[in-house]
Amino acid sequence: MGLSASSPAAAGQSPNASKQHPTASPPSECPMHQEKMSGCPMHMKTPDHRTENADDVPAHQERAYEFVACPVTSAASRVEDDIDPSNMMPPPNQQPSPDQPFPLSTVREESSIPRAHSDKKWVYPSEQMFWNAMLRKGWRWKDDDITGEDMTNIIKIHNQNNEQAWKEILKWEALHAGECPCGPSLMRFGGKAKEYSPRARIRSWMGYELPFDRHDWIVDRCGKEVRYVIDYYDGGAVDKNYQFTILDVRPAFDSLSAVWDRMKVAWWRWTS
Repeated sequence: MGLSASSPAAAGQSPNASKQHPTASPPSECPMHQEKMSGCPMHMKTPDHRTENADDVPAHQERAYEFVACPVTSAASRVEDDIDPSNMMPPPNQQPSPDQPFPLSTVREESSIPRAHSDKKWVYPSEQMFWNAMLRKGWRWKDDDITGEDMTNIIKIHNQNNEQAWKEILKWEALHAGECPCGPSLMRFGGKAKEYSPRARIRSWMGYELPFDRHDWIVDRCGKEVRYVIDYYDGGAVDKNYQFTILDVRPAFDSLSAVWDRMKVAWWRWTS
């Protein structure tokens, strides 16, 4: 799902395009296929590398796996023993807010998005974390007719949006599979809902709606930082897979390589 410009792999390519751009599966020479390796060395920490606790990774990611539900026991199980023995403090954002009208799950779901400089993946917020985050941004639940089921659906939509955005990024990154055989990983991201991208503004001048949200994702391409701009547009009703957002994903014009990628994809679209 997404605007055509965000899907280079889906654009009209020549019959030899599949040979020119390797698939998402890493080639046999990738170190990740070696039996003694537990992960791709491109993504693993090294002794002289800065720690994973740097500014790039939110603090709530450090204990995230304590709240990932085990599919064997129960996908909806709650985590009760949530006190950190090291400081006898609860984890951030997992406590009910004052006057909260119903309990919310603290279970967190693991994403498919690799974390840079780590053998782990990013973990999505729980319902309780999402609720607390909305309150910090000024939302007041008493002004809306919201239920616990609504929060469950909101989390599923949020997670699906991020999974779809990563799939779109992987399509772009397939253009560079030769230089990064182990694949990209996500370093950090940030929301810029009110900072419309030039592309979004130009579209609005042409009569199209403005996106309701924007994110910038910084991807690690085997040691090279690449920024992606993601515009989120309203796509109508939510389908059975919790998708309703139309994504416009593309590399930012931060380098000649990104400009060249955008030009190639535009040419494929034009000649398809």
